[in-house]
Amino acid sequence: MLLVVTASHKTAPFELLERLSRTPDDVASTVVDMASCVQGAVVLATCNRFEAYVEMDEPVTAAGAIGVEAVLEAVESSTGIRASELDGAYEVHSGRRVAEHLFSVASGLESVVSGEGEIAGQVRRALKAARKEGTTSPELERLFQRASQAQRKVKNVTALGRAGRSLVRLALELADSRIIDWSAERVLLVGTGAYAAVTLATLRERGAVNISVYSPSGRAEKFAAKHGIRAVSAEDYARVASRSSLLITCTNAAAPVLTPEHLQAPTGIAPEGCPVASHNQMVVDLGMPRNVDPAVAALEGVALLDLETISLHAPLEELQATDAARTVVREAADTFHIVGSRQSVTPSVVALRSHMFALLESEIARARARGDDDGKVEQALRHLTGVLLHVPTTRAHELAATGRADDFAAALSTMYGIEPIEPAQASDADDAATA
Repeated sequence: MLLVVTASHKTAPFELLERLSRTPDDVASTVVDMASCVQGAVVLATCNRFEAYVEMDEPVTAAGAIGVEAVLEAVESSTGIRASELDGAYEVHSGRRVAEHLFSVASGLESVVSGEGEIAGQVRRALKAARKEGTTSPELERLFQRASQAQRKVKNVTALGRAGRSLVRLALELADSRIIDWSAERVLLVGTGAYAAVTLATLRERGAVNISVYSPSGRAEKFAAKHGIRAVSAEDYARVASRSSLLITCTNAAAPVLTPEHLQAPTGIAPEGCPVASHNQMVVDLGMPRNVDPAVAALEGVALLDLETISLHAPLEELQATDAARTVVREAADTFHIVGSRQSVTPSVVALRSHMFALLESEIARARARGDDDGKVEQALRHLTGVLLHVPTTRAHELAATGRADDFAAALSTMYGIEPIEPAQASDADDAATA
């Protein structure tokens, strides 16, 4: 049984998401250790969502409730966020809804900006991290691998990827109406990660040329040399920040890296121009947890644009592209469910086939002993066995697709005393039976 506990910008305030984004790497392993019926866990934590995907041992009574409780306890153990603080801020999906939800997330359909591309890589990295920690399970592996396939199909067959914009692009589009001349802006980029590289490329697309970079972790020199911009030292950070007309922060620092004190540092030179209407400085905070002290917004002449504000101004979804993408996602989720259901009934089908073919070989041996030299009796018996197996095999798959695989197993047990062959043995048994 699969389930997901999800908190996102649609269900939780940004302050809570900010705290959840600091989730340590050990949450998945903590979930697995919480209960013996938890078979695997993968945690996806981004700036706009926290999600824990869990596989439970389905025969366990109240497996879903146990799984949710394990996630909440793991979050509290790792982050200090109590379950009571999460009340009303998360949703739980189980069964076939899990695949559709993850496929939608991976395709960017659940993002602040519909179709944004960063989430696909984050989904892949979540699975990679779980593999490293040893917390995945076969079904979770299949789920996340199919999510990546669904995302690629959405990108290839719909216009969503072309219509969707990243948070960086949306933030700069919101700033665009207030900036007179991008080439005249004195830009300070705070951060040197993957987001910083995307931000730099987007700034250059808009014509920005006067760009400096500061890294709280000391990687500014290397980043600046790679991208042909100026590095700012820790000693000069406050002075450069106070003189910059546009500041963009995108680090994963746990504490604010830009405060009122940085912007109020004496410079001796007043900022030129009027890049943000009546404001002299614009600050764009793309960090989660937030990189900028909210008190910055109270400074005279400073405009602050953070993720919460950006999400409120997100454009309406491209309806046709989104509808087409959701159709692809639903079809992929249905296929995932059907394949999984068929796998769940496979041990019973193989057991039936093994039983029937064992009877067949016994009867063939008798026919040969009675002089079936031309093989006509054997041929007829094999054909008859195939016909007899067709209907129950088809019925087994139909029952599995509606979640009734156990009914088929129970019928075999009642009528023939046949028990399902364990999955590890099913393939070999089936090969032997049909040889």
